Amino acid sequence: SPPQALSERELQQITDDISKLAIAHEIVLSGDFKLQAASFSPKSLENRVKETLRKAFWDSLEEQLSARPPDYTRAIQLLQEIKEALLSLLLPRHHQLRSQIEEALDMELIRQEAEHGALDIRGLTMFVLGTMVRLCAPIRDEEVQGLQSLTDPAQLLREIFRVLGLMKMDMLNFTIQSIRTHLQDHTVQYERKKFQELLDKLPNSLDRTRAWLCEAAAEVSVSSSQPPRHPAVSGSPAAHSPGAVSSSTTVPSLMSVLNRGYMNVLCWEPGQKEYPETLFMDQARLQEIQAQVNQLIITAAVLLVTSGMCGSALFGSPGFVARLKRVTKVLLEGLSCTRYEAALEDISDQVLQEVSRTLAQLGYPALTTDKCASLKGQIKSIADKGNAVRHVIEQRIRSFLSLFISPDGQNSPKDFPKGLDPIQEELLEVGRRFGSVIHHNRQ
Repeated sequence: SPPQALSERELQQITDDISKLAIAHEIVLSGDFKLQAASFSPKSLENRVKETLRKAFWDSLEEQLSARPPDYTRAIQLLQEIKEALLSLLLPRHHQLRSQIEEALDMELIRQEAEHGALDIRGLTMFVLGTMVRLCAPIRDEEVQGLQSLTDPAQLLREIFRVLGLMKMDMLNFTIQSIRTHLQDHTVQYERKKFQELLDKLPNSLDRTRAWLCEAAAEVSVSSSQPPRHPAVSGSPAAHSPGAVSSSTTVPSLMSVLNRGYMNVLCWEPGQKEYPETLFMDQARLQEIQAQVNQLIITAAVLLVTSGMCGSALFGSPGFVARLKRVTKVLLEGLSCTRYEAALEDISDQVLQEVSRTLAQLGYPALTTDKCASLKGQIKSIADKGNAVRHVIEQRIRSFLSLFISPDGQNSPKDFPKGLDPIQEELLEVGRRFGSVIHHNRQ
C-alpha cells in the first residue's frame, strides 16, 4: 500500500518512541552507558546561540545584583530552579531534608523579602551549598567545597547552577546502574512491544531488513547441500534447533537464516551495504566488533607467518609474541580494511626489527638477507584478501565466532581453533560481545 502522510504530532510521537527504545537498548547492551549533557561543536550555530543567550542571562543577573538597590528578579528565578534541582536529588527517605529545603527556599517568603530589600542572598546560597555537600556523590565533594570560597553572588549562583546540573546527571546515571538488572529481565518484552507499535504506524519501513533476510535465505538454500560456511548456519546446534529442516530441502530454517544474516554483517566492507532497520541501534557496536575482527585476522596472520619463518624457539621467548601483537595493533588502530596495505609495510619493518633484536638477545644467528626479504614479503602479502594464510585465519575466526550466536553460545566454546592461541584472549572477548548483541537482537 502507498505510504500514508503523517501529521507533525504523529511524527513527534514516533520520534519519542524511538528515543525511548534506543535508551532502553543502550542501557542493557552498554555496560558503561551514561547519560551526558548535550554538547555542540564550538563553531556551530547552536553553540553560538546557546552561549550568547547564556552570557546575556548571567550578565543581566550580575547587573541586577550590582544595582543600588539590588534587583532580585533573575536571582529569584534561579533560586526557584535551584530549589527544584535540590528536590529532584532527594530519595524517598529524605523526609526531614525535604522539609528543610521547602522551609529555607520558601519562594513566596523570598519574594516578599526581596520587595522589602531584606533578601539575604549570601545566607540562602550557604544553605544551598550545605545541602549540596550532603547530597553530592564523593566525586563532586571537592567541586562543591570549592564554591564556598566564592564571594561574588552572581558568580556563586552561576557555579551552583552548573554543579547542580552535574549532580543531577550523577543521580540519573546512578539510577540507570541501579535498574540495569531489572531492565535486563524486561527489556526484550518492552522492545518487542515498542517495535510492534512502530511497525503498526510505519508498515513499509523494513525494506532493508527484508532484503537482508532474503539474501541470507538464498545463501542458506544454496549451501544446504554443500559443506557449511558457518557452523552456526548449518551443521551446528543452531541449525538443528526446533523448526530446522533437513539439508535435502531448499527451505531453510528461520534460525539458520538469522544466523547467516548476522554473520554476513561482519563481512560487509564500510559503505558496501545499508544496515537493516532492525539493527540500526547496534550498527556502531557491530561495526566496532567488525573492525576488531579484521584487526585480529591480520594480527593472527602476521604471527602465523612469523612463527613459520622463525621457528618455535624464538616464538617461545618470553614477551616476544606480546610485543609483536602490540606493534601490529598500534599500526592497525583506527584503519579501515582498505588501508591495510600501507600498514602491513610498516608492520613488516617492525616485525623484522623485533625478530633481529630478540635473536641477538638469545644468542642466535641473525636471519639471512633472503629470509628477511621472504618474511617481509609474506607479511606484506597479507594485505591481499586472496592470501592463503589470511583466508584460512579468517575462516577459522568467523567459524569460531559463529559458535557464540548458537543457542548456548554465551558460554565460551571449549575447542579453540588451531593457530589462534596467540589471540585467544582477544578473540574470546570479541566473541562474547558479538554473542551478547546478537542474542538480544534475535530475541
